[in-house]
Amino acid sequence: MKKKIIFIVGPTAVGKTKIAIELANKLNTEIISADSRQIYKELNIGVARPSIEELSQAKHHFIATKSINDYYNAGSYEVEANKVISDLLLQHNFLIVTGGSGLYINALLYGIDDFPTIEPELRTDLQNKFEQEGIESLRFLLKKLDPVSYNKIDLKNPKRILKCIEVSIQTGKPYSSFLTGNQKQRNYNPIIFVLNQQRQELYDRINKRVEIMFNNGLINEAKNLLSFNHLTPLKTIGYKETFEYLKNNITKEEAIDLIQRNTRKYSRKQINWFKRYENRIDITMSDNMSAENLLKYL
Repeated sequence: MKKKIIFIVGPTAVGKTKIAIELANKLNTEIISADSRQIYKELNIGVARPSIEELSQAKHHFIATKSINDYYNAGSYEVEANKVISDLLLQHNFLIVTGGSGLYINALLYGIDDFPTIEPELRTDLQNKFEQEGIESLRFLLKKLDPVSYNKIDLKNPKRILKCIEVSIQTGKPYSSFLTGNQKQRNYNPIIFVLNQQRQELYDRINKRVEIMFNNGLINEAKNLLSFNHLTPLKTIGYKETFEYLKNNITKEEAIDLIQRNTRKYSRKQINWFKRYENRIDITMSDNMSAENLLKYL
């Protein structure tokens, strides 16, 4: 019989960490983080990393294990996380995966297509091209290299365009040729809990969390990271707005308002992403919600 991986996913600030820790303790097991920003050791307050006390309550993996200077993506995570999962399943019947990064969740559930590692020089050259010539030059290049991707992807998203171009140039083959769509087989059965909350309650939690971040020292944290603001991990809600404040482009109040607004918008994207999982179990969060409410589904 296959062992079980319990996925606790949902929008930011909904309460995933608390439920995951409670459930890990009840099942005497460990937690695999699926958060694409909490994995960076330099990022703490701005990514709402679990506190030292929370981390001490249950064994966590993939929290503060990489540097913002490392090249890391969902493909890297799939390989590393599945290795850890395979080792842990020798000791446990259940494991818990929690986070809100849809691509990381997908990497574990279904796998992602195998893309090559991109040479740093190529990435730098293309980034410079974008900054100097604009997005239209990238669209023109993509259309030449990979017309299939050109007709499918969001041409307003420079990050997506750059990824397609990088792979196409690095390999000499169109990015679209790597998209096999083949679902990888896993040696465990997933149970997917999607946590959600009444919209206004979630928005209130988000707004309060942002205020707490500033009270806990987000400005000082961002100040120490300002010289790295060009790196991809720092182009993240919370940091990019605080950087604008530190550059005197906006006021502190405007930064707080922008972070709250952008986080609310991001939470809506997360909610829509997790709706795609047909075998999900929807859980509506409330003040008295606990891991006990999830045990009956196991």
